[in-house]
Amino acid sequence: MKKILTLTLALAAVISVFAQKSTLKGEMIGFGETTKMVVNQVVNNKLVPLDTIEIGPKGKYKATLEMAQPSIYIITFTRERCPYMHVMLMPDETVTFSAEYVQANGSIKVTDVKGSKNMELYKQFYNMTGEADAPNKIAQLLSDNADCLMAAFLVTYFDEQFESRYALYEKIRDRLIGLYPADPAVQYINHRVSTTILPGRPAPEIEMRDPNGNLRRLSDLRGKVVMIDFWASWCRPCRGENPNVVRMYKKYHDKGFEIYSVSMDNDRNAWLKAIQTDGLEWENHVSDLNGWTSSGGATYGITSIPATVLIDREGNVIARNLRGGELANKLKEIFGE
Repeated sequence: MKKILTLTLALAAVISVFAQKSTLKGEMIGFGETTKMVVNQVVNNKLVPLDTIEIGPKGKYKATLEMAQPSIYIITFTRERCPYMHVMLMPDETVTFSAEYVQANGSIKVTDVKGSKNMELYKQFYNMTGEADAPNKIAQLLSDNADCLMAAFLVTYFDEQFESRYALYEKIRDRLIGLYPADPAVQYINHRVSTTILPGRPAPEIEMRDPNGNLRRLSDLRGKVVMIDFWASWCRPCRGENPNVVRMYKKYHDKGFEIYSVSMDNDRNAWLKAIQTDGLEWENHVSDLNGWTSSGGATYGITSIPATVLIDREGNVIARNLRGGELANKLKEIFGE
């Protein structure tokens, strides 16, 4: 469950004058002694307790919460090493959500859900995470429920395998973007899908200016094999890779290899000095000097550098993030010796 906590910490719910009351109730059993159950909201990346409920041996609880939009809450317990859980509530909704604490192994099993399709999906997901072949089962579960808002939140379970699960993210995004365009979880997966350029897909256009102010378009290099190289003068790994990039350029340029370098710098002089110092002799150097908010970087979803995108003569992506020997091998495969 730690995999999806990161996203939760990025979703700060907003309570407005149009907030409506929703009710969360049920039983939390198995603790054997009085335990406090805390309903938390995430505000500015911090857990803020909204309600603290003492649950005894019978475990009954009830919480009333105000919200203006679908909201995610984190349920924690004052029991050492006890798992946390997530709850999604819609405005003006009454949801029964019950669970059992298993003292033998310190786990929690969701036992009952009523009144919420979102929480029914969560129940199946949560209880499935410990099963054999859980990732494939969870992927099928979310695919079957792609029109459920909770699916947009739970799919982040696969964030570390995003590219291999791209089709699942895309399906959920397509089902929900029209229904919940302002929902933070939907916006998050929409951004990931929209800015991830996978092999075989057309490379999006980049239009940026070179050091002389001339507009250089990526599409102007159509007919050549092009490597987009996202780098910066201050990036040591980038500068360390530059000698290899120069070698590849010199070896294959006459055969139709071009480099389109997008600098993530915000210091013009440092950018130009690095080009000269490292001998980056090709003409296609561009930057808007906006650093991490570079328009070219945003188009390709660049969050770390060095990063590369290799494009074929038709303008389709061949591969991403090839460097060193991997880049040399791929270019050898394309051009021969």
